[in-house]
Amino acid sequence: MQKIIPSLWFDGNAEEAMNFYTSIFKNSKTGQVSYYGDEGPGKKGSPMVMTFRIEGLEFMAINGGPEFTFTPAISLFVNCTSGEEMDELFRNLSEDGNVLMEPGSYSFSEKFAWFNDKYGLSWQLNFAGTKAGFKQKIIPFFLFVGQEHGNAEEALRFYTSLFPDSAITAVEHFGPNDNEPEGTLKQGKFSLCGLEFIAMDSSLAHAFTFTPAFSFMVNCTDQAEVDFFWNKLSEGGNMGQCGWLEDRYGVAWQIVPEALGGMMNDKDPQKASRVRKALLKMNKLEIEKLKEAYAGSD
Repeated sequence: MQKIIPSLWFDGNAEEAMNFYTSIFKNSKTGQVSYYGDEGPGKKGSPMVMTFRIEGLEFMAINGGPEFTFTPAISLFVNCTSGEEMDELFRNLSEDGNVLMEPGSYSFSEKFAWFNDKYGLSWQLNFAGTKAGFKQKIIPFFLFVGQEHGNAEEALRFYTSLFPDSAITAVEHFGPNDNEPEGTLKQGKFSLCGLEFIAMDSSLAHAFTFTPAFSFMVNCTDQAEVDFFWNKLSEGGNMGQCGWLEDRYGVAWQIVPEALGGMMNDKDPQKASRVRKALLKMNKLEIEKLKEAYAGSD
């Protein structure tokens, strides 16, 4: 099981988006779909949460409503094997979207493009020949802007201090001749639980920041692990409901026990409904209380 799962929040069209992404990328497939019950908050019988894989990376999609929207503060960086592959991905993914940087050659890349797709999700496509230096095809990319500018390196060091099987693999700072404050993070490459990430600072006047529309779900083996990640990641941030929190940098996380998915997707709708009702009453998730609800106790 993938320990950290990128989670995408949609306004009623999560299943459509999942099918769109899996139709474009190779080595992709749709997964499990769960549905809203009587407890809401969505319409009973409508898709609630679904899982899918693109290029081997597992994602979760949520039909959450209009409360949150994607921003380029977190994007998906795609390592392309050829210029032709990049052109095809750009043509398919950017249709009806918003282009931020047109496909072309830049000082940092042989060929690069940055855009928001028709659902608002931000993508960076990159072809760097043999210089890419990544094992992962699709990589979550953090852009620290506004009041979070200058915190990128601190954040990646904080994250790698918490998660097992983590490492900082490369750190490059802006120099005196760059158009950014010297010493801020030009690019940081790191891994958490074996999953690759990228982070950088930007001092430009971007009109966006991190939002819960793009969060990261952490699968925890037991209550001790739930407690650890909840306490550490929420310190200096904001605690939400149903296992959600925003850390000190504004990045959203979901801290959940591994067993939750099986209980919520049980074939017995009454069991699943009781678990969802119990979940809605919680901030930090309590495994024993969830198990009690699953067994028949509210």
